[in-house]
Amino acid sequence: MKLLKGSLVTIQGYKHNHSLHRIWQESKVLDETDDIIIVANKRTKVIEANGRFWFTKEPSVTFFYKHHWFNVIGIIKAAGVSYYCNLCSPILVDDEAIKYIDYDLDVKVLEDGKIIILDHNEYLKHKMQMDYPPELCQILESELLYLQNQINAGNDPFIPNTVLNWYQNYLQS
Repeated sequence: MKLLKGSLVTIQGYKHNHSLHRIWQESKVLDETDDIIIVANKRTKVIEANGRFWFTKEPSVTFFYKHHWFNVIGIIKAAGVSYYCNLCSPILVDDEAIKYIDYDLDVKVLEDGKIIILDHNEYLKHKMQMDYPPELCQILESELLYLQNQINAGNDPFIPNTVLNWYQNYLQS
């Protein structure tokens, strides 16, 4: 299913056991190609699996990949652009939402370029609890390495102006 530029879309994250993890209620579609969907939002409502909710604090531009096992959120802060990357399944789009399976491992890139790997213990715990197949673990490890290489090389979308330009596009649409 192709998304229309300018349309609003819901984002749903699941866990490997198909349980709902988190919902972002409203993001605007900025672009879609054969490889990626780019959306943006600010102050969007996020609903956790337990029903609690909160609103995002900073505006963001998210890059959802159709063939890679991660997504990248460019977060616009006063000090600059930081990135939060989720190791996850490639996305699925249906009439309801953009959907993916979250595999716990996250990569945070600070405004100064420092890279921090997050939630490794959660990944190990869920790997055992949900019986991640060895092939899946190999894919995730390989994609984590690829992601780190993309960050270190400064490839898109890890260029602050890329995120800022897409956010300007969001504000003007």
